Order: sequence, then structure tokens, then C-alpha cells
Amino acid sequence: MTNENPVLEAKRYVENARAILREKARKEDDQYTDRKYVKLAGHAAYTGVLVALDGFLGVKTKKRKDVTWYKEQLASLDKKVLNNFVNAYELLHLYMGYDGTREAAVAQAGLKRADEIIQWVEQRSAVC
Repeated sequence: MTNENPVLEAKRYVENARAILREKARKEDDQYTDRKYVKLAGHAAYTGVLVALDGFLGVKTKKRKDVTWYKEQLASLDKKVLNNFVNAYELLHLYMGYDGTREAAVAQAGLKRADEIIQWVEQRSAVC
């Protein structure tokens, strides 16, 4: 991670995802025309979510964590953010990142969930 502040780094990832969709995925009507860039944007935004959560949860290892680990951690903290995380995982990581869905509404919903998770981390980090 190049930035010492995980929230700022997470926001940068999500903004990069928006830029990829805006500049490269070429939206026509309610569909993106290039799945390759939708996949890149989905991976970038989901990585931003993980960067924010890792910074907040105080990850102790460099090993790859399973999505179940994040769910378990969030379940004990806040049910709403847990639901947002599950939605972000499905929308950004699975539907966009792997499937390359061309549906613009899916991308917008996923980015909204990412923003909400990052904002949640930011609010709790400021309090601590």
C-alpha cells in the first residue's frame, strides 16, 4: 500500500474504478460495451473495500483472507455494514470482477456499497 491512510487509499481505488468505467468501458444506454474494463473496475473497487476494512480491522497477516473472515469480523460489529459488504462482494467482485456484467445499474449499486463501507470505516476511525 502506497498510502499510510487506508481510507484515502480505499477512496483512490474506488475513484479509479469510476474512471475506468467512465473513460474506457464505454457506456451506451444502460449497458457498458467492454466487459474487460468492467472487470477491471470491479476488481479495483472491491480492492478498495478490502483496503479500508483491513486498515480498520487491524489485519495481522499478509495471507489472503477468505470472504468468510470479513463476514465474521463485521457480523460482530455492525449488521448494516455486514449487509453492505455482502452486497459489495457480490456486485463488485463476482458480477463485475468475474462475470463482467455490462449492466450499468449493477456497477452503480456496487460502487455505492463501496462508498458506504469506506465511509463507515472513516467515521469509526475518526472516533478512535
